[in-house]
Amino acid sequence: MDKKTKIGADSKDEQLEQFRSDDAGKDLTTNQGVKVSEDEFSLKAGERGPTLMEDFHFREKMTHFDHERIPERVVHARGYAAHGVFEAYDSLEHLTKAKFLSEKGKKTPVFVRFSTVAGSRGSAETVRDVRGFATKFYTEEGNYDLVGNNMPVFFIQDAIKFPDFVHAVKPEPHNEMPQAASAHDTLWDFVAHNQETAHAIMWLMSDRALPRSFRMMDGFGVHAFRFVNAEGKSHFVKFNWKSTLGVHSLVWDEAQKISGKDPDFNRRDLYEAIENGDYPEFELGVQIIPEEDEHKFDFDLLDATKLWPQEEIPIQIVGKMTLNRNVDNVFAETEQVAFHAGHVVPGIDFSNDPLLQGRLFSYTDTQLIRLGGPNFHELPINRPVCPFHNNQRDGYGRQTINRGQVSYHKNGLANNTPAPASPADGGFEHYQEKMEGRKVRARSESFKDHFSQAAMFWNSMSAPEKEHIIEAFSFELGKCKEKVVRQNAVDMFANVNLEMAQTVAKNVGAVPPESGNTEIGKTSPALSQENTIKTPATRKVGVLLGDGFEDKEVSKVFDALKAKGLQVEIVSEMQGMVTGKNGGEFEVDHTFTTADPVLYDAIYAVGSASVSRKFAKEAARYVGEAFDHYKPVGATHDGMKWIEAAHMQGQPGVITGSADGSFAADFIAAITKHRHWDRQVE
Repeated sequence: MDKKTKIGADSKDEQLEQFRSDDAGKDLTTNQGVKVSEDEFSLKAGERGPTLMEDFHFREKMTHFDHERIPERVVHARGYAAHGVFEAYDSLEHLTKAKFLSEKGKKTPVFVRFSTVAGSRGSAETVRDVRGFATKFYTEEGNYDLVGNNMPVFFIQDAIKFPDFVHAVKPEPHNEMPQAASAHDTLWDFVAHNQETAHAIMWLMSDRALPRSFRMMDGFGVHAFRFVNAEGKSHFVKFNWKSTLGVHSLVWDEAQKISGKDPDFNRRDLYEAIENGDYPEFELGVQIIPEEDEHKFDFDLLDATKLWPQEEIPIQIVGKMTLNRNVDNVFAETEQVAFHAGHVVPGIDFSNDPLLQGRLFSYTDTQLIRLGGPNFHELPINRPVCPFHNNQRDGYGRQTINRGQVSYHKNGLANNTPAPASPADGGFEHYQEKMEGRKVRARSESFKDHFSQAAMFWNSMSAPEKEHIIEAFSFELGKCKEKVVRQNAVDMFANVNLEMAQTVAKNVGAVPPESGNTEIGKTSPALSQENTIKTPATRKVGVLLGDGFEDKEVSKVFDALKAKGLQVEIVSEMQGMVTGKNGGEFEVDHTFTTADPVLYDAIYAVGSASVSRKFAKEAARYVGEAFDHYKPVGATHDGMKWIEAAHMQGQPGVITGSADGSFAADFIAAITKHRHWDRQVE
């Protein structure tokens, strides 16, 4: 390097030096240099009151966070969506004046976006993560957005901590790793030092974090909202989406392999189901608490880290959503759709949940940076189906051509129009809740229990689910490089269950905690996936077929599978047609190269007497991997030799026999069960 070049490099480095900053050991300040005395709590009207707009620290912090990345979403960047319709089962006029819920049989168009949280747009879909479940109702009174997740609780209690949580779970800034994963030091360091995360972390370590399909997970509004009826009577409400296919998951090894074999696995599943006419369905359930019962429970209903146990507050099913049309253009619809927790209609209002209150500030700001200005509501996917009139004008992306000289309220030149509508005429009126209290940065004492519901979740799990949670903790903490991070985490989760924490500690080389929670207290059976709906409908069966198979008998099995709504795909050595010994033909859907056992819910091995060594080797791998992932495995004719060679016969969920006997019925029953956890896998 010559002197001139070296001087140039040094000069550039010196130029950059003024922009470098080391925050370690420094006092926390705003971007204006003002020292901050509290960074845990937003400014509220009373400990349990609403967040105040004058909280400049929260607004600066959240605004900066919302503008950190362009153009993809900061969180929920990886998503897929579909159109559909919601139909109300009965009128809820006694609870809410929202018109889309006020008439039995009333239909409302919807748009739903499912997503991961931590990864970028290019990340895999089967990672361990929370899944977003956001629904836009295009109602006659305006758009209503129910912006939720597939887990009913969140990691933090106050929105001011949301940037901190997301910073911790995202790739670490010094090396931008790992992508779409929570198994790293900064996340678990945050968890151990912010113990309100305990309950949501239990969900994240459970099978719920690895959904088999967007179609096979439930959705939750997370927050307490309000229903308000025409008389002004208020009830607290939580929203629940219940999949009619039940809640089902992948196993961890399977999820990791799918990430490599098909990183678009979940979106492909949704897209193909709709194209096949297997329209996903979700029933809307509500949990209702009268306002006068707000303080009768052993949890604070405004705490987003707490759920409302179904056994105490039953879910009332009030309607069904059917997703029946794929998008025409992913960018124009899925990427440009703008959800907002503050998009409500008359009859639905907010509670003082401090996490919800902060979201009401944040979402508009997010859309401004993502979609280029204040007119994102004019994009086709975001436009309401009802007309909209106001005095807003101009701005980036303006499509409306407003006529007339008036653009202000009040006015005489246009007879003071557009004019506010009275509540009787559909004008939105906020619920008039009495407020009193000092302006404080604090959290209610009723928010300080971080472990009872986390323990309830653990107590409610089946033995296989508990084993999976321990394995998940062991993997996640095992990937942390700092021993102190592992130790702090196992010490924290001893407060959930001591034996669980001790087992994890041994697995990750930490010192097992000596004390912790050993009580078996409250349970909620509804939390276990063992108690979900189980149906074979829309499950995908990979059939291993070679030329010369017993086509007449196998055709009968195919007919029986399809009659139960199962999808059958032929996997063979080469593309084209595979021909049976009686001349029957089936088109090959995939070769062993383009498919993989992890992409199927069950494997049916048929083969033939004359398959090649490569076919036999691949067939053995298919049945073996399906077996190891506790999936149903069926075999007839020549396919039974692969079962026998692996000593699988007689194991739970392994069905063999004659294709013209009871095989089809037995195989369908095994598929209905989905996973066979009592199987002995070495």
